[in-house]
Amino acid sequence: MRAAPSLRGCVCLLLAAILDLARGYLTVNIEPLPPVVAGDAVTLKCNFKTDGRMREIVWYRVTDGGTIKQKIFTFDAMFSTNYSYMENYRKREDLVYQSTVRLPEVRISDNGPYECHVGIYDRATREKVVLASGNIFLNVMAPPTSIEVMAADMPAPFSRYQAQNFTLVCIVSGGKPAPMVYFKRDGEPIDAVPLTEPLEASSGPFQDSRPFRSLLHRDLDDTKMQRSLSLLDAENRGGRPYTERPARSLTPDPGVLLQPTTENVPETVVSREFPRWVHSAEPIYFLRHSHTPGSDGTVEVRALLTWTLNPQIDNEALFSCEVKHPALSMPMQAEVTLVAPKGPKIMMTPSRARVGDTVRILVHGFQNEVFPEPMFTWTRVGSRLLDGSTEFDGKELVLERVPAELNGSMYRCTAQNPLGSTDTHTRLIVFENPNIPRGTEDSNGSASGPAGVRLTLVLALTVVLELT
Repeated sequence: MRAAPSLRGCVCLLLAAILDLARGYLTVNIEPLPPVVAGDAVTLKCNFKTDGRMREIVWYRVTDGGTIKQKIFTFDAMFSTNYSYMENYRKREDLVYQSTVRLPEVRISDNGPYECHVGIYDRATREKVVLASGNIFLNVMAPPTSIEVMAADMPAPFSRYQAQNFTLVCIVSGGKPAPMVYFKRDGEPIDAVPLTEPLEASSGPFQDSRPFRSLLHRDLDDTKMQRSLSLLDAENRGGRPYTERPARSLTPDPGVLLQPTTENVPETVVSREFPRWVHSAEPIYFLRHSHTPGSDGTVEVRALLTWTLNPQIDNEALFSCEVKHPALSMPMQAEVTLVAPKGPKIMMTPSRARVGDTVRILVHGFQNEVFPEPMFTWTRVGSRLLDGSTEFDGKELVLERVPAELNGSMYRCTAQNPLGSTDTHTRLIVFENPNIPRGTEDSNGSASGPAGVRLTLVLALTVVLELT
């Protein structure tokens, strides 16, 4: 009697085995894939093993966090003429199958999970279908599409007596995942202090607590060294170094355009003398990154490199922003060279200004490539501008209806960026206008004077005759 329970257990196991044999088995798995690059051809492979007769294969693309499944491929065995699907379903045989889906040019929008669903007929009855599935996450990468380096808070003036902080911004767009962005100076990686919060605009110059490393060997020649030492000697003697108006060159600049309207005055001055606050040691750099996700799944990365500017050493220094990304075979980079403005090229229109014309004086370039963008200030030497103001900010100075009194007037253009400043002078030559009688224009170029008096006398005489 005690053996009855064990017998019943054996019978149950035997029945389960028989039912399992009748139902058949099915295993499904999708071969894993490494991250792929947008534009490449990708093949998804679904492997399954069964001893039953196949019913269908369905591929899905899963979106919206799994709430939506988009059918991308279907195979229905009922409509297949393949002999392997018309065997006797009672014949037990292990069969291995593989279903593939090929994406010829994968896009970022193809990123996400995919599922392979397989169904076979139940061995006991063809009215039932046994289902199994496998899934995979397709990770699509995209290399950055653009890189740009610019200076923050520009244009900005040159500061001769106070140290100022300077920031380079590198903007990298179109990458997925976010790329690694870093800076180099003159080809050497910059050892920067990472920041998580932006620096305050009012913060003073940064203090460098790292060991001293001179950069004089790269950028300072004997002339610059003598100038710096002369300034220090003047301070030690109690004198004040005169740097407001440095010595002016007397050699004409052939690169400046000559126009008949103006007399080009060779007084271009580049301010390159600096007081004692300028240090010759390497500055301390601070680096901050920010990430902005895009609607297409890419990430825009901004890297901000900030340090205390040293015009003596930083002028003509080459800074490069480089990007590393798993979808790139080699780093992507953009370069800028910090350069102070030198030798602005002045152009004046019209080429032969006459009384009453509107004259435009424009800075249309420099003798060198200038970075960052300079700011321009116009003044009239010894007097105010035509509109009565003392100065005008902008690249182009417009003088409307110039009077004869402006003939011979001199104008100064000051171009400056944080690396330095330069002044260029030009003289305006105003010719007579045959359409305006001599001596009949006022300070605004309008007709007046004797002709206006004669007209008044004629009108008065006409009124007298009518009264009589």
